[in-house]
Amino acid sequence: MLYHLLYPLHTEYSVLYVFRYITFRTIYATITALLISFVLGPWLIATLQRMQIGQTIRKVGPESHFVKEGTPTMGGALILLAIILPTLLWADLTNLYIWVTLLVIAGYGAIGFTDDYLKVVRKSSDGISARQKMFWQILIALAAALLLYQSGNFDTHLSLPFFKNINPDLGVYYILFAVLVMVGSSNAVNLTDGLDGLAIGPMIIASGTFLLLAYLVGNAKLANYLQITGIQGAGELTILCGAMVGAGLGFLWFNSYPAQVFMGDVGSLSLGGALGTIAVITKNEFVLVIVGGIFVIEALSVIVQVISFRYWGRRVFRMAPIHHHFELKGWAEPKIIVRFWIISIVLALIALSTLKLR
Repeated sequence: MLYHLLYPLHTEYSVLYVFRYITFRTIYATITALLISFVLGPWLIATLQRMQIGQTIRKVGPESHFVKEGTPTMGGALILLAIILPTLLWADLTNLYIWVTLLVIAGYGAIGFTDDYLKVVRKSSDGISARQKMFWQILIALAAALLLYQSGNFDTHLSLPFFKNINPDLGVYYILFAVLVMVGSSNAVNLTDGLDGLAIGPMIIASGTFLLLAYLVGNAKLANYLQITGIQGAGELTILCGAMVGAGLGFLWFNSYPAQVFMGDVGSLSLGGALGTIAVITKNEFVLVIVGGIFVIEALSVIVQVISFRYWGRRVFRMAPIHHHFELKGWAEPKIIVRFWIISIVLALIALSTLKLR
């Protein structure tokens, strides 16, 4: 059986008793993901180059991006592999939250893979239509939300940062709210993936933040002490978050400026979806807005730009998403990337401060 991997061994061999600890398994899930990335990364990049699976650059984008034409894309497949395998290896596979999150990762990864594949085949920056992509994203998120809601013990109350006594109960409407969080998070990360290492950096920071949050909400004593919503079983997501951190660091090794490979939609859609799902399960949906502030800003810049141009015929930014705006202002690409990372770290610290400011 699948669940007879590493976790149950602590009951059979006393020397492996340490496997019962979430912290231990999280550390080694992170290391395993990192090693998978390092071992398979060069092979994947060489394979993508041999198969001529390269990035097609939009002609309406910044001219500085034209030199990136042909850089191997769909590297997000490496991220997915480096998340899924360590999770299956180190997590308790009887845990529903693990499977729901893996469902979203795999499902959104399939959407992204199809989109990337069509772009390569057509030699165009256009993959599947926005309407088709949104339909499948909503469908997968809806399936995940229904699985959580029908589990019988899922809490449908909202948890608001800074307010410990305001917890409105959405009841069945929480399903729609969960879908909004998952789909919104997925697309926000997708929009951020426009510069070398720009999306994966904040993703590593956000994954590390939710690693801590998942551990806290899954520990009844710590959750009670901090006056946050305790979720039985959610602590197991700490291991998946650790795998996301390791996979992100491993991918950044090859994706840092100048990038040897791009993650493509197969990576960005699935990572964003995973982040949204973990936020829903751990009752940190609004904290996600703070932690993922860079993703939110990138998405809002596109929305503002579209609305402004459609109704007033004017552009607020030189180009959206907003990282292109700074490029056209003359900022060097590495400067934009590092500054966005710094902002992400500050936002993560603010998000963690909400644990005490309630």
